[in-house]
Amino acid sequence: MMTTNAPYINAAIADAISHGQYIDVFSVLGMHQQSDTNALVVSCFLPQAINVDVIDLKTNRKVASLENLHSNGFFSAIIPRRKKPFIYVLRVTYPLSVEDIIDPYQFGSLLNDEDVYLFNEGNQLSAYRFQGANWTHHQGIEGVHFCVWAPNAKQVSLVGDMNHWDARRHKLRRHPASGLWDIFIPDIAPLMHYKFSIELANGHRIEKSDPYASMMQAAPGNASVIAEKETHQWQDECWLTQRAIKHNKLGSQSHQQPMSIYEVQLASWRRKGELGQDYYDYQQLIDELIPYALEMGFTHLQLMPISEYPFDGSWGYQPVGLYAPTYRFGQPNGLKAFIDECHQQGLAVLLDWVPAHFPKDPHGLAHFDGTCLYEHADPRLGEHPDWDTLIFNYGRAEVQSFLLSNAYYWLSEFHFDGLRLDAVSSMLYLDYSRTDDQWLPNELGGRENLAAIAFLKRLNRAMYAAFPGIDMIAEESTAWGGVTQSTEHHGLGFGYKWNMGWMNDTLSYLRRDPLYRRYHHNELTFGLVYAFTEQFILSLSHDEVVHGKGALIAKIPGDDWQKFATLRAYFGFMWAHPGKKLLFMGSEFAQRNEWNHNQSLDWHLLEYLPHQGMQDWVRDLNHFYQATPALFALDHQHSGFSWLDCHNDANSVLVFARFAPNDLQHVVIVVNMTPEVHHGFRIGLPQDVIYEESLNSDNACYHGTNVINDNPITPQAQPWQGQPYSALITVPPLACIFLTPTVIDATDELPN
Repeated sequence: MMTTNAPYINAAIADAISHGQYIDVFSVLGMHQQSDTNALVVSCFLPQAINVDVIDLKTNRKVASLENLHSNGFFSAIIPRRKKPFIYVLRVTYPLSVEDIIDPYQFGSLLNDEDVYLFNEGNQLSAYRFQGANWTHHQGIEGVHFCVWAPNAKQVSLVGDMNHWDARRHKLRRHPASGLWDIFIPDIAPLMHYKFSIELANGHRIEKSDPYASMMQAAPGNASVIAEKETHQWQDECWLTQRAIKHNKLGSQSHQQPMSIYEVQLASWRRKGELGQDYYDYQQLIDELIPYALEMGFTHLQLMPISEYPFDGSWGYQPVGLYAPTYRFGQPNGLKAFIDECHQQGLAVLLDWVPAHFPKDPHGLAHFDGTCLYEHADPRLGEHPDWDTLIFNYGRAEVQSFLLSNAYYWLSEFHFDGLRLDAVSSMLYLDYSRTDDQWLPNELGGRENLAAIAFLKRLNRAMYAAFPGIDMIAEESTAWGGVTQSTEHHGLGFGYKWNMGWMNDTLSYLRRDPLYRRYHHNELTFGLVYAFTEQFILSLSHDEVVHGKGALIAKIPGDDWQKFATLRAYFGFMWAHPGKKLLFMGSEFAQRNEWNHNQSLDWHLLEYLPHQGMQDWVRDLNHFYQATPALFALDHQHSGFSWLDCHNDANSVLVFARFAPNDLQHVVIVVNMTPEVHHGFRIGLPQDVIYEESLNSDNACYHGTNVINDNPITPQAQPWQGQPYSALITVPPLACIFLTPTVIDATDELPN
């Protein structure tokens, strides 16, 4: 310890600050009024400094030279005859340079009492605006406000490029009542790296990435990054306005609108470089992905998780930086530009969001301040046995604010049109994927995670209220009732639920040899038993083409003709079936290999006619779907669907009709899942109008065998299949056909 001749500075305090051991540094460093005098005291800690002068920022005049009171770099001095603090600069002489530093310790806390109250109460929707690293102007000075929640830390420091990663330099101010720590630092440059150095109760130090960081360092690094000051200038006001108007006009979300979702993993849709090793950046995705999705007739893109994830093989489902768009495709403004362009081109964008769990990476949320802050301490509540990850403590108010704010962040700052929540089933059940000795019942003795259920309800209510017209979507694979019922009616409040039952049943059917499909006819029809109990999305996602499951085309038995014909028929059945649609990238052109996240899709397959035919079929399905209200307007109502024949298991043929609010707008669909052609096949028809075959998956243009029906198709006054009229048609092999009335313009009375 060094002694000091300055009576206004306690030598022990100076020594403790110089060794990084003093907690309440703001009570010493910076500018303070000296007790019982008309003077100010300025103190600073600047290792390696030789000389420090105090410059009045307003007058640019030197008002004091500080005395070096400790060899580690503690300086202090009295400024006599001044009682009112002023903004000043420290002019610091180092061995090789002179630098002007605006002392961060001269500024008070920037925290707002109401923000802090809402955060601690669990009702904060924009915690990211005061936590993390935020550019701000304070007392005429531009800088970055840093704030972190670490209630059980003994001390928190900012370390990074701005201070040579020296934990003694920038210690944060503690707010004991809220558990928050903050500091405002001028002289910060964009793209600087930083972390929080947290001293634990036992005196050990750990370094953590910022939970609210809006950028993170490229792997294998894991530091947080200070974002650029400039923000994207949005041009999608018309889109957002129309989105809200449609919601107000049509009622709940987008249920009366067409929704055909193209699920994309940006890291592997297309790649560049000689070996295809490089990611596309956002501008290249703007130039290629958006036009492709529009040409293919998709209404929505769904991006697999893009919150920063260190391990490529997690596909983003183990995010560490929940507020940071991954570095892989560019900076956050690039992502905003991409979404902006999607909106201007009429394409909605959904985000795959992961609030169900988080990884154990040491720089992440796990044991953040030395305690189980974001997770449960008991592994029976706090760990996922399947994924070796941690589960959020949904009952803790500050964790609720963290997650609610994150959902709000993506919808507000990036203008996403909705969130698809991953692994909702694992959130709902305390015994999810656990043996009897691995879980704890709730306070009522049940297996439901009451805190998670309450959180999901709050989330959906808050997001729908804040962003009219968005869609909240649940990946929920159990028979939990009311997933898409309103919270007022005791539901979870989601807008949509993935129909995992339909997916499992129909893919099981697809794998069967056509000879034996007659014995499993119910695998195609059973989905209609419960089709209107929830608001469903029929999903053929990435999960169905990985981990040894094979690509969709590879699941189907037979030669190439049977494989491609069957898949075309299956897609036709899917687009005709009640429920919105989701298709994972590559399936639209029948990629043969399983999806590999480390490489581009096999676009070269489009050189071959069967693959080109599949792509053309999906494109035409999408455009026909968008132009045909009967296929979407009553998706979630019994009145929009009618079986004409669901019992023809002997021939593996299905016949059904879809209806719009205007009964004259309807479509009759025939699906044949065997290679047999049926001539003179009678089907029922609802109206005495001229019909035409609008789409036929066996058409030669799709590389089919070209067994097609001549138009027009004229009904006969012979009742059949419960309909007043009927007609004889030819049913092509392994095919799906759509018959529509010709006297009705299919585009009439589309919801606006």
